[in-house]
Amino acid sequence: MLELFSFGEKGWGDELAFGLLVTIQLAFASLPVGLALGFAAAGASLSSLLPFRLLGRAYTTIMRGMPEILTLFVVYNGIGILLNILAAWWDPEGGSIEFSPFLAGVIALGLVFGAFAGEVLRGAFQALDKGQVEAALAVGMSGTQVFFRVKVPQVWRFALPGLGNLWINLLKDTALVSIIALDDLMRMTKVAVGYTKLPFDFYLVTCLIYWLMSIGSEVVLARMEKHANRGVKRS
Repeated sequence: MLELFSFGEKGWGDELAFGLLVTIQLAFASLPVGLALGFAAAGASLSSLLPFRLLGRAYTTIMRGMPEILTLFVVYNGIGILLNILAAWWDPEGGSIEFSPFLAGVIALGLVFGAFAGEVLRGAFQALDKGQVEAALAVGMSGTQVFFRVKVPQVWRFALPGLGNLWINLLKDTALVSIIALDDLMRMTKVAVGYTKLPFDFYLVTCLIYWLMSIGSEVVLARMEKHANRGVKRS
């Protein structure tokens, strides 16, 4: 069995390692996209302007209600079709454009992460002590200074547990991108299973890899939470 997962011509270790690298790259590329969308959605939902509130709530409601795999199909096929329409309009004699599966995965996973993160961050912003904001303004801080020096550190502390759970979900959701031919860990596992006809061996190892990534993430997140809560009195 060990020979199956060795590196070189006789084993599948190289392919699985490459797939794992793609999975990690996809997750880390999707994270900042999702966080940016989450902050934007939270800000829109808490806006004093009705159109922004409706837009923020519509985004979080729609994206949280759609299955992740459907979001992936809509992004991959929809943007691909749009690109080819624009390319044909710009240059009728030009060839078709192939939309990158990796980029489609980043956009789709970022959209899903952002919708859930928006609700987590909205709750964190609402949990802020308004007296601290008023005090910061009273001592002459600008709105930007208040946001980055007073609000963000506390919002980060309140939201980190929820965002940590979303990160672990994001890691697991990367497996969905294998259906659009991205050579991530799950797709390379399927290729190995199709060639060797040993599904239990490969799926078990892949399961352990995802589990180890989740455990490692939990350890890092626990340290981040401890750091974010330094100086906070525990009741």
